[in-house]
Amino acid sequence: MRINVSSYIPGTSVVHACDARVKIVLLAAYSVTLFLVDTWAGLVLCAALFASAAASSGIPLRRFFALLVPVYVLAAFAVVFNGFAFDVGQAAPGAPPPLLGHEPGHFGSLPPVALVGSFGLVPAGLARGCFFAARIVLLVTASLVVTYTTTSTALTDALSGFLRPLRRLRVPVDDIAMVFSLALRFIPVTAEELGRVHDAQQARGASFSEGGLWERLRAWQTVLIPLFVGLFRRADALAVAMDARCYGAEPRRTSLHDRRLAGPSLAVLAAGLALCAAVAVAL
Repeated sequence: MRINVSSYIPGTSVVHACDARVKIVLLAAYSVTLFLVDTWAGLVLCAALFASAAASSGIPLRRFFALLVPVYVLAAFAVVFNGFAFDVGQAAPGAPPPLLGHEPGHFGSLPPVALVGSFGLVPAGLARGCFFAARIVLLVTASLVVTYTTTSTALTDALSGFLRPLRRLRVPVDDIAMVFSLALRFIPVTAEELGRVHDAQQARGASFSEGGLWERLRAWQTVLIPLFVGLFRRADALAVAMDARCYGAEPRRTSLHDRRLAGPSLAVLAAGLALCAAVAVAL
């Protein structure tokens, strides 16, 4: 399971050239829009917004979906927990509206199906779980548009700029911005480490597709433990590198580049906010 991902991908696209502060604000607006829409039509429009941003970045779509194995697991849990119930008689309806319209769809109006005793499938819950899973995947892939097209330095400067008013209250703004930046960067790093450990354990004879559910879960235990150990080692190496570069020696960080927003970035910000507002209000 080779997950070929990296953090920043150099490029000359419009998305790469856009100011990091604009991209963060648009990501926040997109996230709010995702959780405001409650129809499949709105979700399709949100997916179209992501596709247009990804296409404008010049990065292949497969790079956005290659590292989402942990996200797929989370989405699968959302589908299972909503689609199945231990007591189908007490299952509450409430599937998302269909693609066009605001009345319950045919699938969502189907009655629950008992499988073993009172445990069974709830079609309305299954549709709702798929809706939530699609939200999760779109949210993570949208965040990758920012991390793939923005350097860690630009991200840290942008977050520091947002938090700058808190400096009057003696809040360590630069440290908080660095923590957020490193957290974003560790998403693809975690996926890359997961792929490396998975391949190593598979080369040692571990099987992840044979046996029952319990045997497969035990096989993944041999991946998760080395994964966390490797992540802690990366964190220690990062701390040593930051100390070697005298991070924190100065009370306030300086910036090499001009921090004022340019006209094209302001235009992109206005257009993006307008699109997100239109989708949220209309659907």
